[in-house]
Amino acid sequence: MKFGLRYCNTGRYVDGRKAVELLQAAEQAGFESAWTVEHTVVPEEHASQYPYSPDGRMAGGVFDVPLPDPLIWMAYVAAHTHTIKLGTGILILAQHSPVITAKQVATLDVLCGGRVLLGIGVGWLKEEFEAIGASFHDRAARTDEYVAVLRALWSQERPSFQGQFIRFDAAYCRPQPPNGAVPIHVGGHSRAAARRAGRLGDGFFPARGNPAALVDLARQAAAEAGRDPQALEITLSCPEDLEDLPALVELGVHRVLVPVNPMPGMASAARNPEEVLAWRSRIEQFADA
Repeated sequence: MKFGLRYCNTGRYVDGRKAVELLQAAEQAGFESAWTVEHTVVPEEHASQYPYSPDGRMAGGVFDVPLPDPLIWMAYVAAHTHTIKLGTGILILAQHSPVITAKQVATLDVLCGGRVLLGIGVGWLKEEFEAIGASFHDRAARTDEYVAVLRALWSQERPSFQGQFIRFDAAYCRPQPPNGAVPIHVGGHSRAAARRAGRLGDGFFPARGNPAALVDLARQAAAEAGRDPQALEITLSCPEDLEDLPALVELGVHRVLVPVNPMPGMASAARNPEEVLAWRSRIEQFADA
């Protein structure tokens, strides 16, 4: 089992110095990855309902907090680290040009030596899409197509693509990722996200709750798509009680993410570099599971 940190571009780690301290401590402690989160803009008044809370609102209400761009934050800390992987958890793919995203992500992956993990989601905040000028109603279809665009630009010698939204012919996009592609992890705690992960993803990251049924659904979708369901890498949030980790091993979970800005009362957390280092013995206990 691998251990990562989430969501690292928030709270005190908006500060570059503190972010570097956190990730260097994470490398020293044996954490495998550090994950970011994205919202470009959050309109104060929005009718859209946040899908992961009973009242339909994000934690903190309006979300009036600094939240750096995930890829730029990752580029900054990549320059100060050596081994830890850097993931987006998630990038709202349909809000971005997939061609520009392919260039940005591949560039970062080259510069950091192939350490990028691209977590993607479809998004839920219609008002954010409108502020950006992105299309909301067809965001699911765009997400599926954009994944194919990314992989074409990353892997083809003379990349060409003819889709519903994106078209190009022999459009060179260099550099390409050193490992031939960047792993794409589909995030979201919904049946649609699980099916998308199975069909298209290299991994699946359900955001909340008991994930067993969604993981099964993702693996079923992978099998139906002619893919190896066991090759789908499963990432979950770390349970509050570490005694629950063996059950996740039995479920076939590959990675758990420990929060660095936890809610009050959350036991399984690494709030600062000192607590990150204190996780060393816990990681050693479960790493070979």
